[in-house]
Amino acid sequence: MNDKKVYFDNAASTRVRDEAVDAMVRVMRDSYGNPSSMHSCGRQAGAGLEGARESIAGAIGAKAKNVYFTSGGTEANNWAILGSADFLMSKNTQIRNGGHIITSATEHSAVLDPIKKLESKGWEVTYLLPDSSGHISAETFSNALRDDTAIASIMLVNNEMGAVNPVGDYYREIKRRGLSTVLHTDAVQGMCKIPFSVKTLGADLVTVSSHKLHGPKGVGALYIKDKIKLTALILGGNHEKGIRGGTEALPAAVGFGAAARLGLFEFEYNTSAVRDLRDYMSTLLKDNIPDIVLIGESSFPDKKYSPFILSISLPGFMSESLMNFLDDKGICVSRSAACKKGARSRTLEAMRLNNDVIDGSLRVSLSRYNTRDEVEYFVSMLKKASEVLYKKL
Repeated sequence: MNDKKVYFDNAASTRVRDEAVDAMVRVMRDSYGNPSSMHSCGRQAGAGLEGARESIAGAIGAKAKNVYFTSGGTEANNWAILGSADFLMSKNTQIRNGGHIITSATEHSAVLDPIKKLESKGWEVTYLLPDSSGHISAETFSNALRDDTAIASIMLVNNEMGAVNPVGDYYREIKRRGLSTVLHTDAVQGMCKIPFSVKTLGADLVTVSSHKLHGPKGVGALYIKDKIKLTALILGGNHEKGIRGGTEALPAAVGFGAAARLGLFEFEYNTSAVRDLRDYMSTLLKDNIPDIVLIGESSFPDKKYSPFILSISLPGFMSESLMNFLDDKGICVSRSAACKKGARSRTLEAMRLNNDVIDGSLRVSLSRYNTRDEVEYFVSMLKKASEVLYKKL
């Protein structure tokens, strides 16, 4: 194993920034009371929790009262889907036995699995396919939208190739047609990485997660618009205004708040620096590896993509072989979402790309901590991999 470490898997998880670590340590040491307790120690802890909520709300342009803490993006997505379904069935007799849902075939499993659970109970689901650029277009969404569509859930930023979906256009189409469809978006790859606010999205429910933006793991949040009354997913207490039981993970929430506050403050600098780094990587790859395929923005410059994710492929090679070679050189990349554990990229399959391109694909995801030296080292090692590894016929 090479002693050098280059981390290019930031879409899976990010390094926790020092300021977030320091904030968490201070809370664990000095504010150890239960945020729900009425005494002075509890009030101190509660004030820390609400300060974190304010910071997270500020980073997505929301009011703090609409932000609810969860154990992460997975819980928030499950809550958004299953809680919405329960809420809608309780108030609408026409969908007591299931309604219509729109989602995409490229969603994270934390969205698809609860939707499949509803589907097994009688809900009808339309799975949208992306276009050749990886996006779910507003036209595709509009064509699938029906008068009886109860829930729509489309991610803001695709976690495998960085395509930014026009969620605001989905919302405007719902409103134009006078529908009451509950719109949810998984925005974990967008927070502090692309410009958006809950107002510009218009979504009723927005999922965000700490460990995607240099905060700790194990904490996320769900934005819930005032008109939506989600059924509680976790029971057992009057926490989070009585709709999410369980003592809040104060240190993690405070770490999330610190990461969100600084991520918002540094947004312009970070996104510009990462975009320059990604463009530099794209140029080096094309100049040094003739067979490289850059999937996404280089082929569709008029489409919106996150600068933090670059999807590439070496057709004819196997992703696992490339990843193992790079890992032995101290370089961490992935082939798709970390939760898929080596399965083929759902997104690239849905885009109907050539199997050789899919099988040789890698996801390179960047952060504010990556450098040009790391990019140069990565390109040189990938070029070496292309020269020494066996290419399948």
